Amino acid sequence: MSAGDGKTEDSGAANAPESSSIQEPTALEERRQDVEQRIAELEAKLSRPSNVGVTPLVAAVALAFSAYLVWGQRADLEYQFLAPREPIDLGAEGAYRFDLAQSNRYVQLHGAPSPRGWYFVERNTTVVALGIVDTPIILRRPTLPSEKWTPGQQPAPSPDPRPFTVKGRLLARDEAPLRYADAFTEYEKWSGAPAKWILLQEDKPGGDLGGQAWVAVLVLFAALNAWLLVRGTLRLVSSGR
Repeated sequence: MSAGDGKTEDSGAANAPESSSIQEPTALEERRQDVEQRIAELEAKLSRPSNVGVTPLVAAVALAFSAYLVWGQRADLEYQFLAPREPIDLGAEGAYRFDLAQSNRYVQLHGAPSPRGWYFVERNTTVVALGIVDTPIILRRPTLPSEKWTPGQQPAPSPDPRPFTVKGRLLARDEAPLRYADAFTEYEKWSGAPAKWILLQEDKPGGDLGGQAWVAVLVLFAALNAWLLVRGTLRLVSSGR
């Protein structure tokens, strides 16, 4: 311990109350120390000489994997970033306009609920899938206060019978996530009518901030690996390998 350090500690002790002992580091100080340690470790790694670093093969595989992830979510990306914010109006009872229906688009309609619904938990939220009378559409929406349900409860409560106007993301059956397959099957068994669409209430274009953050991570990951691929290739060429 240096003399300067000793003076600092003596000064601190003189100013502190006599009854106090050596203070424990605060959470903020611990976090700062942890960050400083990580930065020091990173600087040490960067200072080590490396001929190639990440090989072009590894970077190419990682880049292909990130592209695969983006491609697998292309429908979600198209809806979040390219779909019009103005809903397509599919009409109301007796005057529906299903000729205007487009999969993966923001729509609205007015209708009456089927007397039976199918409840499940999605992303820690209790939701219900129900039919919209005189339409080939299933609606998935969060439960209402009058719809008390717990997992495993039988019989399930009837959905709120009041007519409604709803907006959301319309998906054709063959483009809907697999988690809704049972809702389609159970509704058709009960109603005897085909269900061609599912309407996801409260799913607005540009409204999924978590999805947008995930896209940003994927883009950064792809950009990083593209840079590593170029850098590694140039290093290999310059080294004559």
